[in-house]
Amino acid sequence: MGTRQAIRAAARTPRRATSTGIIRHIDELGRIVIPIEIRKRFGLGEKDPLEISVKDETILLSKPQMACVFCGQKNALEEYRGRCVCRSCIGELAAQT
Repeated sequence: MGTRQAIRAAARTPRRATSTGIIRHIDELGRIVIPIEIRKRFGLGEKDPLEISVKDETILLSKPQMACVFCGQKNALEEYRGRCVCRSCIGELAAQT
């Protein structure tokens, strides 16, 4: 993608997204560098995990949520389809089927 196309693509940010005006290029290993200002804003440090999601034509980076997606509990979590679910909610869901 050329610079002009990248600038036009950056201008088409999804709703409620804030454009930073920063454009980074992917290196030969498929990596990009997240600017220090953004890392500081979100409290991201070296080797912190990031979740990569896709919504329509947008790539989203987010901190993984380490709480149940249903009730927010942070203990006794198990992973199901890439999401954290607590044992209580697993029991409730199993009872509904």
